[in-house]
Amino acid sequence: MSDESRVLTELDEDGVLLVTMNRPEKKNAFDEEQWDAFCQTLRDAEANPAVAVVVLTGAGGNFSSGADLGSFSGGERPPREDGFASGFFAAEAEVLAFGKPLIAAVTGVAVGGGCTIAIASDIVYVGESLRARLPFANLGLVPEIASSYTLQSSIGRQRANELMFTAEWIDAAKAVDLGMAARAYSDEALLPAALEKAREIAQWPISGLVAIKKIMNQAHRAGIEAALEIEHDEMSKAQGSPENIEAIKAFIEKRPADFKQFRK
Repeated sequence: MSDESRVLTELDEDGVLLVTMNRPEKKNAFDEEQWDAFCQTLRDAEANPAVAVVVLTGAGGNFSSGADLGSFSGGERPPREDGFASGFFAAEAEVLAFGKPLIAAVTGVAVGGGCTIAIASDIVYVGESLRARLPFANLGLVPEIASSYTLQSSIGRQRANELMFTAEWIDAAKAVDLGMAARAYSDEALLPAALEKAREIAQWPISGLVAIKKIMNQAHRAGIEAALEIEHDEMSKAQGSPENIEAIKAFIEKRPADFKQFRK
């Protein structure tokens, strides 16, 4: 097992790479370092001929609580060598372009980016403790990681709209019923079951798996690219807006946000 601090990796002899988000004390919330570590892990897995399938999970019983709001700081970031504005944008692009089968094994909290990474995965299995949420409306923000498209393509427009507009919590049974997840297991059985399925997939030629994924995703490529363009545009407007600032203050102060003040 290798330790990238924020991300743990373990490659077995069958070609299954287990990737574990590793900030359990923060419910695996993503700061800039974790976005970068996660992105680099996927890049390395893409390039490694020994990796056939990747399984994503989280340490400490939670998948990920999304972006770490406490890690945000003002000021300009220095230019990055990869050309992306931040680790988030680099990781977003890598998840959506990743060419090998990607399985998400999700327990506990999966919020914001933690939920949209799972939605972008090829197969999602969930544990009974799942508490997923798309909290963009209640943060004064908009969807990310092309979830405005991928969620609709998975569960349909009306059900996707309901989840996005209400920011309601989603448990394991609802995730399976909606089609957000393929199967639900007990928390104890989840990771072994996901790894078993990954090994079943990994027995086949990697070239064939890559080709199948490319074919399966082709019909969605234009939709994903269009979703990313408008998500980036609208997010740039929403971040730092009065509504977004009020939502973050309310979160930090542990109180309900007052959005009605902006309707006058």
